[in-house]
Amino acid sequence: MFEKLVQIRGYLTGKFMERENVIDAMLVALLARQHVLLIGPPGTAKSALVVELAKIIQGANYFQWLLTRFTTPEELFGPVSLKELEKGVYKRNTAGKLPEAHLVFVDEVFKGNSAILNSLLTLINERIFYNNGHPVQTPLMTIVGASNEYPEEGEGLEALFDRFLLRFEVDYVKEKDSFVNMLKSGGNEKTPPSLTLEELQNMQFFVELVSIPDEVYETLFEIRQKLRDEGIHPSDRRFKQSLSLLQAKAMLEQRQEVRVEDILLLINVLWETPEQKQAVAEIVKEFAQDKVTAALERISAEAQEILNGITNSTSTDEAVEAAEKMKMLERELEQLSAKYPGRREEIESLQLRLKRNRDKIAHTIVGAIGL
Repeated sequence: MFEKLVQIRGYLTGKFMERENVIDAMLVALLARQHVLLIGPPGTAKSALVVELAKIIQGANYFQWLLTRFTTPEELFGPVSLKELEKGVYKRNTAGKLPEAHLVFVDEVFKGNSAILNSLLTLINERIFYNNGHPVQTPLMTIVGASNEYPEEGEGLEALFDRFLLRFEVDYVKEKDSFVNMLKSGGNEKTPPSLTLEELQNMQFFVELVSIPDEVYETLFEIRQKLRDEGIHPSDRRFKQSLSLLQAKAMLEQRQEVRVEDILLLINVLWETPEQKQAVAEIVKEFAQDKVTAALERISAEAQEILNGITNSTSTDEAVEAAEKMKMLERELEQLSAKYPGRREEIESLQLRLKRNRDKIAHTIVGAIGL
């Protein structure tokens, strides 16, 4: 079932040039049941990408609308039922409208009037739509909002802006090869993969079972502290919701455990204003390094340096010292293996190399003493 995610990702990245990060974000958002905001000029395939994704999910209700200051609640949430109104009941007929959709694309999302925006806030956050004063649970999974520009301060749109956990800037295709491929692709359409709504719901269930090691929690705390030092204060709610994104990211990569490097996704999550984007990116990158890979690369380099140091040596003392250093590196690998059981295969591979190096050193010692 999860192989379908790879197929969908491959299909979409082949169809939409230079949109890999946005495509991954949309798939992660669907798996985590979170929302995405796309900021960029017209003609950057924002709506086309969402429409294509909606076609892939068989059985899902899709709703799309362009907001203007003249948009009425009826257009998004359905007309008032005249039959019910005759009975004194103010109830909307929501068939085919946003309250009955699984996947939604709202273009120019910040252009709606206050009546629409207030209803959107509750629907986005709690998945609840109030009809005739009664709360109705909606099937909403993900809303993708789009805008040509960021909302201005003082417009009262801060709450709506905050509802979008993932935020991306989308620009025109830049690279020559990508541009040419985009122009040629119209006549070379591949058959899109498909995913049933039930399969997607099952995936969403399994995402919640993806484990998060303590190292990830500790790294998030370190990032939070560093952001505060820079005057950037993402809410506790935003950090809490980010966990589902990390789990979904791991699932997209066919893993059952979150890794520290998955935190790189939060470059598009933890800033509050566009001016903070660069600082957030630098801080997240600083802490979201793959510590296991970095440790393995360092140990491998140190082991090779030890081995090179005694290659032409005839000193028994130097060989014994080299053997001791190699043992220390092996003990460090044992600790890594115990702390990161999900990376055991990589660690054991290096452990085997270090053992062979130690055997070479042992032969050097034997040769040096003439046995």
